[in-house]
Amino acid sequence: MAARERVMRMSVEQPLWRALTGYRVLTMVYAIGLFISAYDEVARPWVAIAYFAVLAVWTLATLPRVANAASCTKRFLVVDLTIALAGILLTRLAETPARIDAGAPTLPSIWTAGAVLAFAIKGGWRWAAFASTLVAAANLVHRSGVPTRDTVHMVLLVWIASIAIGYVVEVARASERTLARALEIEAATRERERLARDIHDSVLQVLAMVQRRGAVIGGEAAELGRMAGEQEVALRTLVSGGLLPVSRVSEDAADGAVVRTVHVPDDTDGPVDLRALLAPYASARVSLAEPGAPVPLIPLAARELAAAVGAALDNVRKHAGEHARAWILVEDEPDSVIVTVRDDGPGIPDGRLAQAEGEGRLGVALSIRGRLRDLGGSAELISVPGQGTEVELKVPKDTSASRGKAEQR
Repeated sequence: MAARERVMRMSVEQPLWRALTGYRVLTMVYAIGLFISAYDEVARPWVAIAYFAVLAVWTLATLPRVANAASCTKRFLVVDLTIALAGILLTRLAETPARIDAGAPTLPSIWTAGAVLAFAIKGGWRWAAFASTLVAAANLVHRSGVPTRDTVHMVLLVWIASIAIGYVVEVARASERTLARALEIEAATRERERLARDIHDSVLQVLAMVQRRGAVIGGEAAELGRMAGEQEVALRTLVSGGLLPVSRVSEDAADGAVVRTVHVPDDTDGPVDLRALLAPYASARVSLAEPGAPVPLIPLAARELAAAVGAALDNVRKHAGEHARAWILVEDEPDSVIVTVRDDGPGIPDGRLAQAEGEGRLGVALSIRGRLRDLGGSAELISVPGQGTEVELKVPKDTSASRGKAEQR
């Protein structure tokens, strides 16, 4: 079955990108204004003019780059930070040592903080710490290792603010992933409830009517009614127990969190509820008793255990007859999961299993015991002639052990 995917995107960080766009333009104008106001005091104004020409072109040309996370690539961030660091170091060429010692601002001034904030919004607090540390090192070189009080204040402000913003962005992303997952689950629940109502109002009522009419008419219609009754029980069990669990993959996309819903769980996903895999086996002649809480197992173990239960029920139908009843009991123990399949058939004569294996019929040996042995589990078969058969299937919850044994298959 082809997997169906529904993608839901949200972005709580988009306002930060818009604010960063405005900040870069305003701080560029501010840096150029500072230079113009102190033009007569600059020793080499041509150096500053050349730098501001590059800064203005770069800032205006790259406004789309800071519009969202997708456009703000790693290469752009590196070039952007390089321009900021170059401006800090070029200040020594443009200014006199006296003005530098007096605390004159660097050429990019507070525009540098915009480059660091881009790192913070894009990659979180670790990226922000990296970028702000480089800015601090450049300022130390610019001040010949003896920074002024204003320089220290600015460096600390950029370092703390960028890390704080980066941390807030990471928390916001985690929150929107949680919200997106909750909205997806809510939508799936509403859809399941709608489907259950439709099934109850149509299919279940038709099956119930066929069962009643078949019992009244008799003959072949009675057999058709019996089959309709079995399907009604199975469908009611499936609807009341819910659909099979789906695996959800959450990740960060260019414009926010993404939740992908995939109908086929992968072995690398989290545990699945064994009850959902056993629910389809319930019918008019097969009773299912299970805990009220989920019974989690890794996907591989859950599928193999459910398949072993199916093989045991196949044996009931083949050897105990179509009219035999069966009971499935699920027990969730602290270290293992135990599923017992019992029937009211005639039982298995002594030595019959060994004889079947000798004749090459390995249903119990391979379909049941073989599956569980590969998972580190066991299958015990107890049968008394005339008193039915009981198969106890046991699988450990130790995920690593189960995987290790399965990989040796």
